[in-house]
Amino acid sequence: MELALPLWFEVGSLVVLTLILVADLLIVYKRPHVPSMREAGLWVAFYVGLALIFALLMLVLGDAEHAGQFLAGWLTEYSLSIDNLFVFVIIMARFSVPRKYQQEVLMVGIIIALLLRGIFILLGAQLIESYSWIFYIFGAFLFYTAVKQAFSSEEETEDKENAVIRLLRRRIRISSEFDGSKVRTQIDGKKVFTPMLIVFIAIGTTDLIFALDSIPAIFGITQSPFIVFTANIFALMGLRQLYFLLGGLLERLEYLKYGIAVILGFIGVKLVLHAMHENELPFINGGNGVEWAPEIGTWTSLGVIIGSMAVATVASLIKARHDAKKSGVTLAEKISVDAKE
Repeated sequence: MELALPLWFEVGSLVVLTLILVADLLIVYKRPHVPSMREAGLWVAFYVGLALIFALLMLVLGDAEHAGQFLAGWLTEYSLSIDNLFVFVIIMARFSVPRKYQQEVLMVGIIIALLLRGIFILLGAQLIESYSWIFYIFGAFLFYTAVKQAFSSEEETEDKENAVIRLLRRRIRISSEFDGSKVRTQIDGKKVFTPMLIVFIAIGTTDLIFALDSIPAIFGITQSPFIVFTANIFALMGLRQLYFLLGGLLERLEYLKYGIAVILGFIGVKLVLHAMHENELPFINGGNGVEWAPEIGTWTSLGVIIGSMAVATVASLIKARHDAKKSGVTLAEKISVDAKE
């Protein structure tokens, strides 16, 4: 289905979103601090509300299909962004980044993520327009990623990060102490890099990996570059505040990776079925579309995404509460202690 929105709405939306991101960046730069739970909560609520208002505008100016595709895409990217936060937590802890400067690190990570995803969106849109069979590759890649997501362990991730860290330390001179948020400082009259450089590189590498996963996933929901890009922007907006809001709760969402794996696997299957339906490869059904291959609708996708995340979150919280009870404390007390560590 070819979707079209008024040009003024598309251009205006991108301008407004850019201004909001710039304002957010300036706030972090001018006033680095650890946001309170109330402040973080209000910001997250603001960005979520903004996304829902945007979906409503798409419903009014476009139709239900526009709004549904945006919501499904936004929720998919939001869930993947939350998964991204797990790795950010590991990176922050590994390098003992002062909490006062974690906001700046997160903002740099979000900017890098936007740039990388923007590039991949343009490449993905061009590939889809030129080669319909690319959906087979996207689908297979997402299914592989889903399996890897479900069965990978945290130890494997940490080992890979250690290898990157060791390589960087062998190649460049890095001080043992942070100097505020500076990337480069002076010690005994010599210029050296601070650990912040490695933190930024680690964050950027993580963003690259997650961009490779997220872009094929959302193209399985919509082929509109505008919806793909705005869904990514809204998913990343407020991610910095969400990091501080969730705090120790992130580590308690043990089953979240399974919910994300289900979403990625589902979209992978959806992409392959779509590719079969629109098939042009000569060695598959003589180059004709496979008529029995069903097209999975936007609202079905939205239901699977919401259901998967809801089940994974509730199951994680039930297990976390059970584990906390065994330790003789409440879940809230356990989260509060972890967030301070």
